[in-house]
Amino acid sequence: MTKIAVLGNGRVGGGLATALTRAGHEVTVADRSPGSAAAAARAAQIVLNATPGAGSLERLVALREELRGKILVDVSNATVDGPDGLPADLLYPGSSLAEQLQEALSDTRVVKTLNTMLFTVMTAPAALTQPPTVFLSGEDPEAKQVVRGLLADLGWHQDWIADLGGIGTARATEAAVLFVPHVIRSSGFTPFAVSIAR
Repeated sequence: MTKIAVLGNGRVGGGLATALTRAGHEVTVADRSPGSAAAAARAAQIVLNATPGAGSLERLVALREELRGKILVDVSNATVDGPDGLPADLLYPGSSLAEQLQEALSDTRVVKTLNTMLFTVMTAPAALTQPPTVFLSGEDPEAKQVVRGLLADLGWHQDWIADLGGIGTARATEAAVLFVPHVIRSSGFTPFAVSIAR
């Protein structure tokens, strides 16, 4: 059992919190009340960022002390939304939210994952008609191994997990979010994910 704090209680954070609790972890979900995120992060071993990506950097930098020495699992994409609310562009072109977080939080081990799929697939990957791929980006091998374990708890087979390397590789997976509005407009909100066929 691991103590996990989930920051963000929308569809993504709520779904992950429910699935991780079901897997036997002790999960706290931070709400919007003052001090809630700090209290949750302080008590956790792993902090999961499921806050809207456009404001994630500011929110998490404010938790620098609470995040010191911990694993920060970042599942958000920092985008500029279009008129329909779907992603239209990247907030950090030539970089990524994960890179910005790792640079700002040098004493925190940032791992990027679960950001290349519709939110329902994060906790039910086997529901798709073919195996999806989930990517890992991060500087710390031990932290990535811990996150592999969490992914397994969410139903991800080990051979569906692709470790891309350092945190700089997150700019590639974050850029994949630009597919999303086109896929949704053409197919609706049918669950989908990026899949590497070999």
